[in-house]
Amino acid sequence: MTFQPEADLSADEVQTAVDDAIESNDVVLFMKGNRLMPQCGYSQRAVNLISQYVEEFETVDALPALGEYRAALEEHSGWETIPQTFVDGEFVGGSDILAELDERGELEETLNA
Repeated sequence: MTFQPEADLSADEVQTAVDDAIESNDVVLFMKGNRLMPQCGYSQRAVNLISQYVEEFETVDALPALGEYRAALEEHSGWETIPQTFVDGEFVGGSDILAELDERGELEETLNA
């Protein structure tokens, strides 16, 4: 994979995509790569944790416009790191937060709220 400094999408296109994904999906994971081929360990961890409890969830690959996705997501969550999970339009967290919720036995309830 070759690093592409130019984004494939404009900031406005990414903002619209982020807004739509958060609003129209019960569970959405913004990640590097996709569900079948995560491109970082944190994204892989998030997919594995969510997959334990939810069969159907949306994933959005942030790599084609990483800077734009970070900015758009920060508007919703206050975080610019990726991955980020949203449930019913609410920010839950990244892979570390998902793991903490799982350890406390709260992840399944959080994902299926």
